[in-house]
Amino acid sequence: MVALESIPLFRHLNRAELHALRLIAQERRVTAGQEIFREGAPGDGVYFVKNGRVEIFTGSGAGRRIFSTLGPGEIFGEMSVIEQRPRSATAAAAAAETEIYFLPRGEMLSFLQSSPALAFALLQQISHRLRELNQLHVRELVQAESLAVIGRFAQGIVHDLKNPLSIISLSAEMFAMPSLSPDIRAKSQLRIRKQVERIRDMVGDILLFTQSSKQEAKLKAGDYRAFIIELAGDLRAEAELKEVQIEMQNLPPVAPVRFDPARLSRVFFNLLHNASDAMAGGGTFFLRFELAENFVVTELEDTGHGLPPELAGKLFQPFATHGKTEGTGLGLSICKKIVEDHGGAIAARSEPGRGAIFSFTLPLAK
Repeated sequence: MVALESIPLFRHLNRAELHALRLIAQERRVTAGQEIFREGAPGDGVYFVKNGRVEIFTGSGAGRRIFSTLGPGEIFGEMSVIEQRPRSATAAAAAAETEIYFLPRGEMLSFLQSSPALAFALLQQISHRLRELNQLHVRELVQAESLAVIGRFAQGIVHDLKNPLSIISLSAEMFAMPSLSPDIRAKSQLRIRKQVERIRDMVGDILLFTQSSKQEAKLKAGDYRAFIIELAGDLRAEAELKEVQIEMQNLPPVAPVRFDPARLSRVFFNLLHNASDAMAGGGTFFLRFELAENFVVTELEDTGHGLPPELAGKLFQPFATHGKTEGTGLGLSICKKIVEDHGGAIAARSEPGRGAIFSFTLPLAK
């Protein structure tokens, strides 16, 4: 229980001012859950908690949103002193019987006019309360944005999984056909196995990204041309689902490259996904290769509308998207990490009359 003179706002008052304050203060007792004032009611004065707890909230039932819970000595309803507007929230006693002090608005204003020190202290209290509300608002905005990002992230994962699942479904139907030749049946079985492995790798990449940890790429020197020729068949199978054609404009150079086939494949599939989204009515996805002094350059181009200027400078950042109803923008950031884990670099550009052009380098094996 807090005496009136012990309330922080009044501690600096002299004896005469405290006496005048006691003359205008009213003591009230409210039962647990009883409303002290309701949202939208006229602001008739300011309140202080003498004993117990008071909740400040808006709404009711499942939509009830508590802003703060106040204890002995704390002020509420103070905005009515400086503006005659309806209450912006409801105040009610919490779980136990509560005692409060009430100072009517008119008497409080007169008292403030005669005590500049009290007026200044009240303004400080109001400023502190507004700062608390601002911080609460910022936290809620951050939480809401975090939930939205999680939603977009989950939606993007589902979007990325749809294509391999579709290929598995079609291949499983073919595999079950009794008239299927052993050769085609074996190819269907192999395609299913590859797509299952791809889903596993995708999940691994997502875990790698969300855990923010560095995974050592399992790099081994290999035949990059053979890798690309085999991968092109899988890319074509997926591209057909979106009516996209894969055109390899030249063969990769015969040069040894250190790479992780499973992870590097993800780069091609992610870029194909983006290209397919940019070519909703179908199009062509070009692959071309060049041998430089110490590395191999792989370039991929689509026949879409090119890269939007809005994404310049943040294309490979997580969750950067443009004009997509699905996906999170995580795909390109994963591409960047995979290429960099291989010791290479990835870049993008757009030229007038052409689609998006992505290129990445891979160092030659020594």
